[in-house]
Amino acid sequence: MYSFIICILVLIASYFIYGKFIERIAGVDETQETPAYRLQDGVDYIPMSRIKNFLIHFLNIAGLGPIFGAIQGALFGPAAFLWIVLGTIFIGSIHDFFSGFMSLKEDGLTMPNIVSKYMGARFEKYVAFLVIITGILVSATFAKGSADLLSNLTQIPVIICLTVIFIYFLIATVFPVDKIIGKIYPIFGALLLIMAVIMTGGVIFNPAYSIPEFTTQGLYLTDKSIFPYLFVTIACGAISGFHASQSPIVARCIKNEKDARPVFFGAMVLEGLVALCWAAIAMAFFHGQPQLAAIYSATPSVAVNEMATTLVGPIGLVLTVIGVVVCPITSGDTALRSSRITIADYFHLNHEKLSSRLEVAIPLFLIAFGLTFVDFSLIWRYFAWSQLIVATIVLFTATVYLIKKEKHYLVTLVPSVICTFIAFGYILQAPEGLRLPSMIANVISVIATAILTAAFLKKYK
Repeated sequence: MYSFIICILVLIASYFIYGKFIERIAGVDETQETPAYRLQDGVDYIPMSRIKNFLIHFLNIAGLGPIFGAIQGALFGPAAFLWIVLGTIFIGSIHDFFSGFMSLKEDGLTMPNIVSKYMGARFEKYVAFLVIITGILVSATFAKGSADLLSNLTQIPVIICLTVIFIYFLIATVFPVDKIIGKIYPIFGALLLIMAVIMTGGVIFNPAYSIPEFTTQGLYLTDKSIFPYLFVTIACGAISGFHASQSPIVARCIKNEKDARPVFFGAMVLEGLVALCWAAIAMAFFHGQPQLAAIYSATPSVAVNEMATTLVGPIGLVLTVIGVVVCPITSGDTALRSSRITIADYFHLNHEKLSSRLEVAIPLFLIAFGLTFVDFSLIWRYFAWSQLIVATIVLFTATVYLIKKEKHYLVTLVPSVICTFIAFGYILQAPEGLRLPSMIANVISVIATAILTAAFLKKYK
């Protein structure tokens, strides 16, 4: 358990130490008027408090991500702790901070527009496509998982549960951000954190379980190599390009640039803490048991329910409903909201009128609803890899931003290079990729990453 506690303390300290360092490099100006005031429209641009924005953004980027990914990542043993901590501090938090801060400085624009400004138009369409598809896939997946569990708990047919969820999605996506999201999301964001704390306490104070140390033997329960599979398995909780699609939603509501560190860097650190807790819970609960190995290729919702009801009794059912039903639903609608505003930005649409928002939102909802009846598990694996590509592009964009501002750009360049290496390594050897032997794939990845990095520096430095 000492390893787990040290990781918790390091993550918390990173917000106050490294977060302040990044804030100074970015050039935060608390005297600058933010888009929330300058472009206030009563729909998407509305000033909200720091704590509201923080909890909303935390819930938006988290949902099931730091729960499911961390549980699956527990297969790799305590090595998952290191990836969550180091990935969160030096990659995920940097990605999230700059995706939010650049949007804040660029009138709340979505990432495709920002990428186009700093990296060129050739990347804009690709990023826009991925952001929109991401929103649709996330909403469909989260809605289906929530509907299945709700149906099991209530015996209400799945189709009815799905219909109710998507009606809520539509309302929350087109309503002004302060009417539903601004009121209930801070509550559920706090509940997601409380859930992780209670569950962790259920493990720590139960003598039947012990959180493993870095030296623990026999916990590595998969034949998959740590690189690159661990780094893609645990995405939310370390690094995910999906977060960049959520940042503009909150960037349009921030009152002061000083809020950027607590909202963007802070929310990512908190997500890392939640992922760390769930990885520790899964390692302790399933230690040495074959059930954990089965989770890697199956939905972990069953594991969440089993752990919750076993560790904390009747409270576990409530926690399961919150963690596997409510929180995913409240992340699904913001995923679609990000798709809506991305389309609006890309085609320069005015979304102040409800009718104009519905014209874009309704087709998105119909596609997402239809996908809930399709088994797209293989597509989802490519989705996880594509989100790493998005994160890499965002980090390279942030590097160009810092180069143009004559700032210390290594804080974003190094994570960009690492993500590039992971992305090449995964697609070259993964079953859904080229299936090359790991040694050959890793050598090619090193060479390809070096060439790409050199070409980037030659063009932009």
